[in-house]
Amino acid sequence: MTERTKQTIALVDDDRNILTSVQMTLEAEGFTVRTYTDGEAALQGLTAYPVDLAVLDIKMPRMDGMELLQRLRTRTNLPVIFLSSKSEEVDQLMGLRLGADDYITKPFSQRLLLERIRALLRRNDASRAEASGTPAGGTLVRGDLSLDEMRHKCTWKGQDVPLTVTEFLLVKTLAHRPGLVKSRDQLIDAAYGDTVYVDDRTIDSHIKRVRKKFRQVDDDFNQIETLYGIGYRYRED
Repeated sequence: MTERTKQTIALVDDDRNILTSVQMTLEAEGFTVRTYTDGEAALQGLTAYPVDLAVLDIKMPRMDGMELLQRLRTRTNLPVIFLSSKSEEVDQLMGLRLGADDYITKPFSQRLLLERIRALLRRNDASRAEASGTPAGGTLVRGDLSLDEMRHKCTWKGQDVPLTVTEFLLVKTLAHRPGLVKSRDQLIDAAYGDTVYVDDRTIDSHIKRVRKKFRQVDDDFNQIETLYGIGYRYRED
């Protein structure tokens, strides 16, 4: 990784041993790393000094990872990976529904974490976007919807709609083939690949948030239709 393309990762965990070891691994791979030991310090730091991706522990003092994620999502679409213990499956799923993009259970392999970080950064890098019927880094236009993969930018009727990595992939998957029904399993594959297990309710939560974001710029937005028991589709114009 060259200096020009060097990316910055935030690590947020109250276990200083984890912070130190993971920081050393990531820096050896060419990343710049910022570390925080609690949620409040991380919120202040990430607000003042934006990064490319954050790795958040769930259980932390002062402000836990869930609350930190909720506060971050009001101001940024930063890619987020959660760290949680194997006994916190409910927390893992709740984190995904709140807008996390991935999670890893403790204890974890640092090599696995590194690969998950790289995979999520690739998902957030339009220059490496998967083929979607438009040239890599191109713009997908469906009526009033415009998805600019190069800049990871979504607009509706000319107004910006801020989407997370996962939300952007869901909208792109649906809008790519208007009128075609996508099952929840298909949407899970499109948004997460085979690296993360999520349930149907997680997709439903993502779609609910996507609709809310579009309706913040257009009260009449109704392009994403629910077919109960089947899945979702983007309406044909």
